[in-house]
Amino acid sequence: MHHRTAPAHPRTATAPGPRPATLVAVGHGSRDPRARATLLRLLDRVRELRPGLDVRLAHIELNAPLLDETLAALAAEGREAVLVPLLLAPGHHVTHDLPAAVAAAPGLRARVAEPLGAHPLLVEALADRLAEAGWPPGEHDRRTAGVVLAAAGSRDPRSGAETRRIAALLGERLGVPVVPAYASAAAPTVPEAVAALAARGRHRIAVASCFTAPGLFAARAAAHAPWIAAAPLGAHPALARLVLHRHDRALAAATARGRELAAV
Repeated sequence: MHHRTAPAHPRTATAPGPRPATLVAVGHGSRDPRARATLLRLLDRVRELRPGLDVRLAHIELNAPLLDETLAALAAEGREAVLVPLLLAPGHHVTHDLPAAVAAAPGLRARVAEPLGAHPLLVEALADRLAEAGWPPGEHDRRTAGVVLAAAGSRDPRSGAETRRIAALLGERLGVPVVPAYASAAAPTVPEAVAALAARGRHRIAVASCFTAPGLFAARAAAHAPWIAAAPLGAHPALARLVLHRHDRALAAATARGRELAAV
């Protein structure tokens, strides 16, 4: 006796959903070979936190891949992108170079996230790097301790304002005065900030490195430390979380704008 085999139910094809936007982490670029390697380690941490997210590194200058090349490749792939500046404050690169690069990539849907900036996650990373270097001082020395927050510097007043906010947040966390200082384009310099703290009776002075990776500016700042100098932020876990936070906020803002336009 022959048994008929029931016909198989046809499978309904499911159309793939839209691919998530690529996170393009944008570093400045450096002649120091440790800089690119450090940023690659940071992005490995980002990928661990968000498996499946397409994460790519690009540079404004000096290192490959350059930002223009990365955006051209994404446009050719039909991808969307969120550019996350691996920079600590607004400045010419964030307000001019990144939007100009997006505008020069025809057919690419992209948005620029805020710089890493004054955020508790950044302060966590700064404090941890100081702790690794030997902070806090002894109880007696703590009354005469202070910190210089060394940053790149910019002529854009928004950059200085953001760095001062970072210094204020770090000072609240550490319980000592924190004075911002700059490697270029702004005042005070690190030696001037050290002198200002010393004039206030603060002689146990540490330098906090408000840089994402090793380089000339970070090395110069550390060389002026009267006591200890923290390492650059590098692949700190809190910094990886902050990169994702800036990416997510940029996407959420774009979605909100799209809904507003659709409602008009």
